[in-house]
Amino acid sequence: MSVWQDLYSGLQEQNFIIIAVAMDSRADAARPWIEAAAPTYPALIDRDHRVAELYNMVNVPQAVWINEAGRIVRPAENAGAFEAFRSLDFETMTVPEDKAATATAAKTTYVNAVRDWVLSGADSGYVFNDEQARARITVPSAEIAQAHCHFRLGQYLLRQARADEGQEHLAEASRLHPASWNIWRQAAAVNDLGLAAGPEFWERVNALGDAYYYPPVDMADMPK
Repeated sequence: MSVWQDLYSGLQEQNFIIIAVAMDSRADAARPWIEAAAPTYPALIDRDHRVAELYNMVNVPQAVWINEAGRIVRPAENAGAFEAFRSLDFETMTVPEDKAATATAAKTTYVNAVRDWVLSGADSGYVFNDEQARARITVPSAEIAQAHCHFRLGQYLLRQARADEGQEHLAEASRLHPASWNIWRQAAAVNDLGLAAGPEFWERVNALGDAYYYPPVDMADMPK
């Protein structure tokens, strides 16, 4: 979170706020990371993925830009992440220098775009007008809506110690909405750090083939 904390610290007097939301039904998994980062902006845990459902988010990190009038000027999008991790060398646990450099440049570009918007407002070259924003909003299908219903029901059942039933609904949610990594993670096994980044994850990532895990940001100067 340090990059966002630095951004917020420099712009909080500009009528600007960051609201971070962890999409994690296992609150105990997300909370230590938030407490360790100790952000001065609000950091919430969305156990039922309400925010993901409202804005049709499928992965993290994603962002929505909302102006002072409550209008979306950039719909839900990848928040400057780059797929360098897909080039990970499992023996050295490193990624190629060029991929790492591109990932850093992509994040920097995105953060700088947010800064420009905060300082320039509607005159920023990074904001969309109403028509442009509307054209970029992805509308959930009936299957996606059903997936979120199954997800919330599954979470409720898990909290009632009805694990088998809960897992069935989580599996159905993921089947109905296979593009949602947020939903898939909640039923996946986690490692010692509380992250769903084990063999199941890598098998699913590799199955993407040429498809994106982090779709490119629709931003003219974004590194690719």
